[in-house]
Amino acid sequence: MATITRLPFGLDPADFSASTPSIPERVITERRRYRAIWISDVHLGTRGCAAELLIDFLDHVDSDTLYLVGDIIDGWRLKKKLYWPATHNDIVWRVLKRANRGTRIIYVPGNHDEMFRQFSGLSFGGVEIHRTAIHETADGRRLLVMHGDEFDAVMLSHRWLAYLGDAAYEMMMALNRGLNWARARMGLPYWSISKYAKAKVKNAVEFISKFEEIVAREAGARGVDGVVAGHIHAADMRSIHGIEYYNDGDWVEGCTALVEHFDGRMEILHWADEVAARERPREPEARAAA
Repeated sequence: MATITRLPFGLDPADFSASTPSIPERVITERRRYRAIWISDVHLGTRGCAAELLIDFLDHVDSDTLYLVGDIIDGWRLKKKLYWPATHNDIVWRVLKRANRGTRIIYVPGNHDEMFRQFSGLSFGGVEIHRTAIHETADGRRLLVMHGDEFDAVMLSHRWLAYLGDAAYEMMMALNRGLNWARARMGLPYWSISKYAKAKVKNAVEFISKFEEIVAREAGARGVDGVVAGHIHAADMRSIHGIEYYNDGDWVEGCTALVEHFDGRMEILHWADEVAARERPREPEARAAA
């Protein structure tokens, strides 16, 4: 596979390899190992990105293959305003470090990072860039891996409306950041406004359901057993007309990842919940010490 040395926004793997992360990589003796991990919709370059939670995730897990299923870098937002804190560098550093350690990393760009689609078939710092990918599970199932924006009717027919919706979404994320700052001050765990709204608002539920149906239908037409997508920030796994549908969610609202165990079993990890559970036993100890 041909290699490229520099991508849009001046991204150069040598710059990251030579850098020192602002949050040092934690040495965890018993990292959880998976056969494959899928993450998407990280939206690096935006204030909504839950960078520290994703860094914590990457420091606690390993896999033979890591799929980046689109919208990893938010080119839409970066074109408007440059926002790139040190923690966003730390995430890129960790991904490239995995490639150097032998993890196969496959990057399937989405609509927010569509500028990387022109490099499909090439490699960047050990990260393979593909328009779509096929993953074969340990139990022999073939899964189509795609971001999913190709089947978003708003993206296809009314791109201006997609940009308008993106602006409204950013406003909601600003509100979400303020709320979670207050919750953190009160010792409460992370909670997502938009994730709650999607579960309750009828139109959002209908949109997600239609999206899932369309993506599953396309996977069936391509003769595979299932599909892994991102795009809609709604982690899910279910069977649709005989096709296994998986969505790995996002790292803005839900902070989720899809993983394959070594026996082929699939699971969605809700990392904010895991961090909260990990820290909960410390609370009685802290009160006792006080």
